[in-house]
Amino acid sequence: MTTETTEPAEACTPQTDSHAIGTDVAAVVATTLKALADPLRLRILSFIATTPSGEACVCDLSALTDVSQPTVSHHLKVMRDVGVLTSERRGTWVWYRINSEYRGAVSTLLDSFAPAALAGQAPARTMTGLTDTDTALTALADQLAETYEHVDADTARRIVRESYTALARTARISVHLLTLTERFARQRVADVERTEAATDTRPQVLFLCVANAGRSQLAAALVRHYVGDRVVVRSAGSTPASDVHTGVRPPLEALDADAPFPKPLTDDAVRASDVVVTMGCGDVCPVLPGKRYEDWAVGDPALASPAGVEAIRDEIDGHVRALLADLLPDFTA
Repeated sequence: MTTETTEPAEACTPQTDSHAIGTDVAAVVATTLKALADPLRLRILSFIATTPSGEACVCDLSALTDVSQPTVSHHLKVMRDVGVLTSERRGTWVWYRINSEYRGAVSTLLDSFAPAALAGQAPARTMTGLTDTDTALTALADQLAETYEHVDADTARRIVRESYTALARTARISVHLLTLTERFARQRVADVERTEAATDTRPQVLFLCVANAGRSQLAAALVRHYVGDRVVVRSAGSTPASDVHTGVRPPLEALDADAPFPKPLTDDAVRASDVVVTMGCGDVCPVLPGKRYEDWAVGDPALASPAGVEAIRDEIDGHVRALLADLLPDFTA
């Protein structure tokens, strides 16, 4: 006769309280998310977040939609009541700002969560790339070490493998991963070479945003469009996306951009740059002495309509022209 034994029922009970957030906390977070879960409120929030002054009044925001000013005021009040916005009356108008305690959260919502939500709607791609990358990466590192005088073989191998790993983390499709690794690693090795040799006297500019999939790509493409290789230009992201935003591809193609792809920020890129321009990426960029830093408050094209993408491109274009006029005295657009 066979006797079967079973574990006590309580042994299979999951310890939910040790994994899930508390009930009270969940209620507070859900209330805040509910206050933001409206298309117009998200547009209002993104508008305020990207204004140069960091604030807006009802008259500014009424242009976003055809609803009345009282309706806009209602949406603003909802976000103010949960603490996301603060307000200040000046004369007959009330001005709204993002609460300083929520700035990081709003940046994450608009620059990371929203693009991820859009990307989640795209059909999955199942193409695969190389199965034996080790030999290819080693050959690439040897080639770079031979090309650049001030970069030894160990440094080249480290950069190549770090570059491959960084790009592979976000790649949704790996068929071109080795080609992208070569481009990214070559740029990084050139950054090291420039820092060590200090022989390239051309101005060097780094454009930095969150995903390196929209604003920074447009800025870099505009610089190349206007002055070619007279300025060495790079772009990077504090949290790079898996691909360039779909809505940004048409203006990039119009500028004849060279197959752009998102790249992570590296310290070498900052060290090699004379000017570092940030666009909505907060304070993640290391601040090094002797570098010029600028912050351009422009909207995120990942969340914009085609007309909005064009307007953002035009705004970035104005900034780029001003920068080039400062870096190159003989520059004319």
